[in-house]
This record gives sequence, C-alpha cells and structure tokens, in this order.
Amino acid sequence: MPDEALVWLIPALPLAGFLVLLLAGRRFGEPAAGWLATATCAGSFVATVIVYLGLLGEPEDERHFVQILFEWLPVGGLTVDLGFLADPLSITMALFITGVGTLIHLYSIGYMHGDPGFARYFVYLNLFVFSMLMLVLGNNLLVTFLGWEGVGACSYWLISFWFTDEANASAGKKAFVTNRIGDWGFMIAMFLAFATVGSINYSDLFASAASGQLAAVTATGIGLLLFLGACGKSAQLPLYLWLPDAMAGPTPVSALIHAATMVTAGVFLMTRVNPLLAAGYEWVPDVIAWVGVITALFAATIAIAQNDIKKVLAYSTISQLGYMFLAVGVGAYVAAIFHMVTHAFFKALLFLGSGSVIHGMDGEQDMRRMGGLFKLMKITAWTFIVGWLAIAGIPPFAGFWSKDDILLGAYNLGGAEGRALWAIGLVTALLTAFYMSRQVFMVFFGEPRWHQPVEEAAETTAEGAEAEEAAITPRAHAAEAVHPHESPWLMTLPLVVLAVLSVVGGAVNLSVWGEDSTFLERWLQPVVGANEVEITVTTETKVTLALIAVAVALVGIAVASTIYLARRLRPVEPKVLAHGWYYDELVTSFVGGPGRESFEGVAWFDNNVVDGAVNGVAGGVRRTGRVLRLAQSGFVRAYALGMTVGVVIVLAYFLTRLTF
Repeated sequence: MPDEALVWLIPALPLAGFLVLLLAGRRFGEPAAGWLATATCAGSFVATVIVYLGLLGEPEDERHFVQILFEWLPVGGLTVDLGFLADPLSITMALFITGVGTLIHLYSIGYMHGDPGFARYFVYLNLFVFSMLMLVLGNNLLVTFLGWEGVGACSYWLISFWFTDEANASAGKKAFVTNRIGDWGFMIAMFLAFATVGSINYSDLFASAASGQLAAVTATGIGLLLFLGACGKSAQLPLYLWLPDAMAGPTPVSALIHAATMVTAGVFLMTRVNPLLAAGYEWVPDVIAWVGVITALFAATIAIAQNDIKKVLAYSTISQLGYMFLAVGVGAYVAAIFHMVTHAFFKALLFLGSGSVIHGMDGEQDMRRMGGLFKLMKITAWTFIVGWLAIAGIPPFAGFWSKDDILLGAYNLGGAEGRALWAIGLVTALLTAFYMSRQVFMVFFGEPRWHQPVEEAAETTAEGAEAEEAAITPRAHAAEAVHPHESPWLMTLPLVVLAVLSVVGGAVNLSVWGEDSTFLERWLQPVVGANEVEITVTTETKVTLALIAVAVALVGIAVASTIYLARRLRPVEPKVLAHGWYYDELVTSFVGGPGRESFEGVAWFDNNVVDGAVNGVAGGVRRTGRVLRLAQSGFVRAYALGMTVGVVIVLAYFLTRLTF
C-alpha cells in the first residue's frame, strides 16, 4: 500500500478522539481528556507527514492521490462520493493544521486547568480539527462544504464556550449568523456548478474550465459566489465584523481559529479553485485583490487604537488575511500559501503568548494595566518578541519573506493598479509594525501599571480621554492587585516551538539546491503552476523593494518606540479608530432598527399574503364542501327522488325544444 493511501487516517484520528471524549469525556476527566485529544491530533500530524513524504517521492505531475471511501449521495443525475484529494495544496494545509493544532491542544491542557467544562472543551477542539481536515482534503465541493459547515458550528460552540456570560453567547451567535451569509454564496456556487457541468468534483470542474466548455460568465459567477463564502469565513469586508468579537472565547480557541485553521479556509478555497478564476472575466482577480488590500489597510488602522491585548491581534489577523487575498488577486498563489504558513506560526505564537500574559495577569486583558512584564515573564516575553518581529517584517524572521513576496507580486502587476496595490500594502506594513510595537512596549516594557486603576493607567499610557473610551475588557475598571507570574511549562513549551518556527519558517520557500525556483513554488506547481503569475521584475528591483519594506517596518517600530517607550510624542488614538470606524455599530443599529422592521414586514407579508392566499383557497374549498355535503343525506329514496326529478327536468327540456 502506498503511503498516500493513509490519507483517510488524517481526519479519522481527530474524529475518533471526538467520539471517545463525547461518550466518556467526563470519565477521563482532567487532564486525561486533554492528553487524549492532543494524542489524536499528534497522530494525525504523523499520518500527514507520512502522506507528505509519499507525495514528495512521486514525480511532479503525479503528486495527487484520490481516495474514495464510499458513494455518499446517488440522487438522480447527481452522484457525490465521500472522497479525499491528497495533493500538495491539501497536504500543506493539513501539515500546519495538525502541527499547530497539536501545540494548541497541548497549551490548552495548562490553560483550561480547573475549568468545569474541561472535557467538553476538548470534544469541541477535536471536532474542529476533524472538520477543518475534511474541508481541505475533500475532493469535491460538497465534502469541502461539509467541513466548511463543521468548522462554523464548532466555532460557535468554542467562541461561546463560557456561554453563561451574555457577551460570549452573543459573540458566538454573531459569528454563526455572519458566516451564514458567506455560506449562502458557497451553496449557490455548488448549485450553479452542478447545473452547468453536471458535477461538483474538482477534477470535472477544472477540466471543463480548461477545455473552454465552461462559459466565462458561468465561471465568473461560480468564482464570485465562492469568494463571497471566502469573505465570510476569512473575515474580509464587509463580513469581517464577527472576528473581533470572537475574542470572547478561550485564548487557545482564538489561536486555533485565527491562526492555522478556520480563517484560512477562504484563502485555501480561492487557491483551490484557481482554474475557475482563470476561466472567468479578467476583472474577477482585481475584485479579490482590492477587497483584500482595502481590508488589510482598514483593519490595520483600527488595530492602532485597541487596548485589549487580544483585540489587537484579532484586527491584525483580518489585516494579514487581506494580504493573502491580495496575493490571490494578483496571481501570486504561492505567496498566499507561503504567508498562510508563516502566519500560522507567528500568529499562533502571538495569541498563545497573549493567553500566557492573561494567565499571568490573573485574567487582565487591558494593556493599559500592564507594563514591565519582561522581567517577570521572560519566556513569554522573548517568544512574543519573536512573533512581533516576524509579523512586522523584520529579516530573517519568517513574516518578512512571505510578506515581501506578496508586495513583490502586487508591484509585478505593473501599471497604475499594480503600483497602487503595492503602495497600500506598504502603508499597511508600516501600520502593522507600529501597532505590534505599541503592543509589545505597552505589555512588556515601561513602568508597571497593574497596581493602578484603569483611569490612572490610561493617563500614564495614552494621556487622553479618548483612550478611556476604548476600555473594552471585563476588568476594565478593576483596581484589585495583580501578581504577574510566568505560565507553566505546558503553556510555555508550545511558545518556544512556535518561536523557532517563526524564525526558520521562511526556509520553506528557499531555493532548492541546483534549482532556479523555490521549494514551495516547485511543490505547489501541480496545483497552481498553470495560473501562477510570472515575476518579471529584475533582481535589483526585488532587492530595492525588499529594502523599502524593511525600512518602512523600522520606521513603524521607531515611531512606536518614540511614543510608548521614550514618551517624546503624545499618542494619537482617535475615538473613531477605537470604535472600528463605527462599522460594527452601524450594522448593529441597522439590523436592530430598519433591518428588524424590514424583517418583520417580510414576516407579516409571508403570514398574511403568501400563507393567507394558500389558507384562503383551502378555506374556500372547505366551506364549499360543507354546503355540498348537505345534499348527501345517505337515504336511497332521497337519491331516487333526485334522479327522478332530474330525469323529468331533462325530458321537459327536450319536449319543449321539440315543440318550439
């Protein structure tokens, strides 16, 4: 049996862990339930490595393996198999889903210590990993959609895990409802694909697109509808607003959802269907690129005024996902996947690092009540700093290489559009370096402020009333004493591993010995090679662009240092940015005002007009039947008399006709 045939084992192990914990999780208790869940995820990672090595040993044009488990839906002309597609893209996704997922599972054992829902938490976590693996391994749109909906349901359970808190419950519902909008687009895309091609298998769809049998208008419709689904799952404008509120869940959940799994599903989907995007109209990639770069800039501006340590990272995630969609839009699919991989490393590190800070600060999340933690939490601080330098784009950390590839792809597009996309991406990089430096300086350096009420801490850090308006954490007005301390080894060990990956992660796209192309480019060649953009700029231009990007990042760090360390400049954190440009409030007011009234009007129309017409016809028939029923007495003599009278009337009619 070839190593690729073990692909079924990759999702099977987390599924087995879910089923065992679902039935006997309480009996396992703490920490056994956590160790079992971690072991199944680790086993899935090992199986993925074996499949990866098997594919790596195959020639480039044979690096794909389809495994059909059984015929799932034989309905008329539609036949859907439950099958897996193991190719460079799906296995790359599975590698960091299971690898980073294992570290998050391990971290969770320490983070969730003492929680009454300890076993239930790991039930959800294993199911989440299983669903995400089904999403990336599916060989057709419906299997992908099964995993797509699975991660949506699990995100609802995990975000609202502490559901007794109304804010947590609302955040879970918000994520669930917002994602339904994108899911509608995904479903309509499936219906359109089947109606035109007669199949929803990726191989059939791509063959139809490559042969020209799929009309450009149809390919455009399918691509844009799938992009709508991607915007919902990957938190792009206008559907991003669920993700910042998702911080209500446990911090490891934030790392799992926002780093390596759920939010990357949209980027994966767009990369998977790249033949359909290429078969559509030429402006379709432009739409994707502009939505991505505008989202990246929009979220970065909001992040500079947030005071919740996790909210900063949430908006950072939205911004980094925007970079990935920018890469997809300019045809730099390898750069998109490259940044997805490095982002999984440094963003998981940053989220888990923030969880370590929150754990050491006894639940405090407001950065204005932190400061000076470097001396007390050195492992957390050093690893967090590695993540900061990686996301800021400082070489040789991983984030520099992947972000530079995306900016290079935008610049390579050429013309006014390419220069504009590159410039906006560069400004976003400046803001990224600034707000992440602001976070590091406020949390780990400066004077300790955890003994101060938030009002005094706000004066110390921001020196402005606007910062007080941005207080968003449950402990925002607490004044009780906090005793910072380092987290246990179960939490710090994953931080160290992720920190190492954040340093060396850029190596996945280094040039292969003796080859002109990079390793990741050659690895993904069978999936995206036909539609991957060709970089035509000179080596000198590449070096110049890289130096500009580094200089911009250093400027952002320097400005943040001047404001938050040297305190030579007063912070500028406008209220409009602290409130996210009031976008969330605007949507909330609409949904709660005109939106609710409109929905109530639609409900009234449905109840009184649509249902009224149907019920009215039924009622008329019922009343007519009651009248006609009076003639049915059940007496034979009455029926005979009626027949006689009828015959007499008929005879009288004919006699009068003959007479006259």
